[in-house]
Amino acid sequence: MIATTNMSILFGQQVLFKDVSIKFVEENCYGLIGANGSGKSTFLNALSGEVDISTGDIQLPRGKRIATLRQDHFAFDKYTVMQTVLMGHMKLYELFQEKNLLEAKADITDEEGMRVSEIYGELADLDGYEAESDAGKLLDGLGITADMHDTPMKALDGGVKVRVLLVQALFGNPDILLLDEPTNHLDLESITWLEEFLYNFQNTVIVVSHDRHFLNKVCTHIADIDFKTIKIYAGNYDFWYHASQLAVQRFQDDKRKRDAKIKDLQDFIARFSANASKARQATSRKKLVEKMTLDDMPSSSRKRPWVEFKPERKCGNNILQVTGLNKTIDGEQLLKDITFTVNGGDRIVFIGFNNNIKTVLFDIISGNLEPDSGTYEWGVTITPTYMPRDNTEFFKGNVNLIDWLRQYSREEKDEPFLRGFLGRVLFSGDDALKKVNVLSGGEKVRCMLSRSMLAGANVLIFDEATNHLDLEAITAVNDGMKKYSDVILFGSHDHELISSVANRVIEFTPKGIIDKEMTFDEYFSDPRVSERRDEMYDGHRRPVL
Repeated sequence: MIATTNMSILFGQQVLFKDVSIKFVEENCYGLIGANGSGKSTFLNALSGEVDISTGDIQLPRGKRIATLRQDHFAFDKYTVMQTVLMGHMKLYELFQEKNLLEAKADITDEEGMRVSEIYGELADLDGYEAESDAGKLLDGLGITADMHDTPMKALDGGVKVRVLLVQALFGNPDILLLDEPTNHLDLESITWLEEFLYNFQNTVIVVSHDRHFLNKVCTHIADIDFKTIKIYAGNYDFWYHASQLAVQRFQDDKRKRDAKIKDLQDFIARFSANASKARQATSRKKLVEKMTLDDMPSSSRKRPWVEFKPERKCGNNILQVTGLNKTIDGEQLLKDITFTVNGGDRIVFIGFNNNIKTVLFDIISGNLEPDSGTYEWGVTITPTYMPRDNTEFFKGNVNLIDWLRQYSREEKDEPFLRGFLGRVLFSGDDALKKVNVLSGGEKVRCMLSRSMLAGANVLIFDEATNHLDLEAITAVNDGMKKYSDVILFGSHDHELISSVANRVIEFTPKGIIDKEMTFDEYFSDPRVSERRDEMYDGHRRPVL
C-alpha cells in the first residue's frame, strides 16, 4: 500500500497537484490517465522519491520495496543484461557483489568469514539462490533468450534495452510497481505476456499507458488526473470512460433543467415586477433565481481534438497494384518480392517482425523512396495522403502554425479559416502563432493530422499516426478513421485502433507475406492462420506491430 495526504506539487507559480489524498492498495492495478502535461510521470516520480513534493506527505509502510521502469536507456551500459536485471532488487544485488568480493580473497579473516555466513542467510531469506533462474524466466517471457544474458547493455538496440529495463522493474516481486508506458517498443506477444504477468501480480501496480486495450486487460481501477487532483474509479478504462461520460451528461442535464426553470422565473419577474399586486411574488422569485444559479463545471485539462477525414471523390475500381518490390537499406533486405493488390473498401493494417519494413513500403508507395526493383501503380482516381512515422522534415522552418498550415490548404488560405481549423485540433488563440520548430511531439502529430484532413484524400497512409498523443486524441483519431469512407493503409501499436478499423491484415514474415481479409482479432484467433504463421516464421521471433 502507498498513500498520499494533502500532497501538492508546484513548479514556480504553476500548480500541478493540489491537496491530493489518495490510497493505492495491494492486489489492485491502477491505470493512471490524464491529458499530456497533466503530471502522470511527475506523480510516479514523486511516489518513487525522485521528485520532491511541495506540501503534504507520501506514506509507504516500513520495509516495502518500490520498483520503477527506468527511463534512462543508457544508465546500465557498463553492465550485462543479467546484472542489469538483478539490480532491480538492489539489496539482493549488493549482497551478491559483497559475497563475490569476499570469496575472491586469497586470505579471509574470521570476521569476514562470519560476514559471508550472514550473507548466505540473508540471500536465503530473499530467495537469492533462485534469482538468476527467476530473472531468466522473465527475460525469456519478453523474448530475451539465455544466449543474451551476458551481453553488455551497450551492445543492445533501443527496443531490447527497454525490455531489459522492464524485466528489471518486474524482478524480485516488488511490493509496489510503478510503470510508465511499459508497452512502448513491445511486440504483440510481449504485450500479451506482460498483460498476463500483471493480471496475476499480487501486489500494487500503478501504470501509465496510452494503450486502451492494455488498460482494459490489466486494470482493476483507473486513477484519473484532472482539475489538479486525482480521483479513483473502480473498473478498467472502458468503465471509467462510460462513468465519466455519464457524469458530464448528468451535469449538463441538471444545468439545462435549472436554466429552463431560471428562465421561467425571470420571465415572471419581468412581467410582474411593476405590478403592485404581484411585486411580492416577483421579489420572492428573484431570490429563488439567485439561489438556483449553478456554477459551470470547472475547466478540465482533458481536451479532445476534432478529427474527420473527408475524401473529395470516391475511389475508382483501381486503387493500388504493388508488384515485386525489393529494397535493401544498409545491407539489410527489408522488402523482398512484395506483391499485393489494394481493393475498394480495404482498410489494411501492416504488421511484421521488423517495424521498419512497413515504413519503407509506405515511403516507396508515397513517392518518397525509390525501390531497388519492382513497381507500384496507383489508379487514376486516387489521391493519397501520407502521414509518416518520422515527421521531422515537416517542422524545420521558423514559420508559425498559421503559415505552416496555409501551404497545405489547397483552396481556403485566409487566416480566419486556418485559425478555425487549428482550433479544432486544440491550437486556439495565441497557440496558433507558435513556431513549428518548438512544438512537442504530440503537437506535431496534431499538425500532421490537420494536414491530412485538408488533403481531401481518398486513401489514407498512416504510419503510427497516434504516436505521442494522449488518450483523448487517440480516441479522436480512432473515431475519425472508423468513420472514413474510403481506403486506409496503416501501421499502429494501438490494439484497440487496429481491431476497430482494419478489415484486412498483411503481415511481413521472414519467408514472405501473409495476406488475409479478416479483422485483427480474427487473424490471431484463426487456427489456420496460426499454422501458417508457424510455417512462415520457423523459429524466428513473432511480429512487432
